[in-house]
Amino acid sequence: MSDSVVKNNNGVAVMTTARLHMGFFDLNGGLGRKFGSIGVSLDHPATQLQAFKSDTFTVEGENGERALKMACQLAKTLNLQGGVHLNIQSIIPEHAGLGSGTQLALAVGLAMNKLYGLSLTIKDIALMTERGARSGIGLGTFAAGGVIVDGGRAEKTEIPPVIARADFPEEWRIILIFDHAKRGVHGAEEVEAFKTLPQFPADEAAMLCRSVLMQALPALAEQDLAAFGAAIKQLQERTGDHFAPAQGGRYASRSVAEVIEWLGHQGVTCLGQSSWGPTGFAVYPTEQAASSALIKLNDIFGEKKNLTFTLCKGRNQGGLVYDL
Repeated sequence: MSDSVVKNNNGVAVMTTARLHMGFFDLNGGLGRKFGSIGVSLDHPATQLQAFKSDTFTVEGENGERALKMACQLAKTLNLQGGVHLNIQSIIPEHAGLGSGTQLALAVGLAMNKLYGLSLTIKDIALMTERGARSGIGLGTFAAGGVIVDGGRAEKTEIPPVIARADFPEEWRIILIFDHAKRGVHGAEEVEAFKTLPQFPADEAAMLCRSVLMQALPALAEQDLAAFGAAIKQLQERTGDHFAPAQGGRYASRSVAEVIEWLGHQGVTCLGQSSWGPTGFAVYPTEQAASSALIKLNDIFGEKKNLTFTLCKGRNQGGLVYDL
């Protein structure tokens, strides 16, 4: 970091974590609102960065070009008189279905907001960086963590509103299933997919809405993993089959699909793919149960190329922005 570039040493740090997008519950939109989704904040993987005022725009660290592009875009939109130096310390895997792009945009935007005293909100930054087009899960998890339900988009909706939030049970654990050889549908391909997929049946959307409201959320309140898993299974099967033409099957990765099928046979009730994948997930009632499963997964599937497994838990607080 060049002293000739950075104006002073008073920097800002931001930490934000990945999220699972567990599924949309109204892809029909017949009531005037479309999409609507449920997701959960994770304690890792995380995006962590430091930012410093600068005369120019510079970056160091993994995926720096993407972060730098976001910073330049924000500065141009805001007509900002000054630049920023970014130090990316860790980053959520890109195009894995874990919300990397949204979290990076929020991290960069909120760092610049604090450095320059801009009084921007999370919503402001999301609109400027074109995040939250179909789902408010990533914004909701940054703001408050936990399990987030958003209300989808109406005709004049700017960002899908968060309509419910619940703590993710502290005892539950999540195993993430990574296929490092695959990338989830994203960008122009994602936009085209939503344009070309057939209309989602209204009766199935009604059933999924009921499942979220009368099964998933009450199950969280009562810490009933079997009931919560049953609701998520409904979402995963209906939406996964709907998106199958765009992603090559219910799940984007055949290897991840094989693991999910095996876990289902082992009695795991809460399983699925996050967003467009390819990352899969499995939820367990205790750390002991998840740790035992992790050992088995590595023993059975560890020799498969590109598959890795990570144990994490829910995060019931939002992202952090603080002075260095």
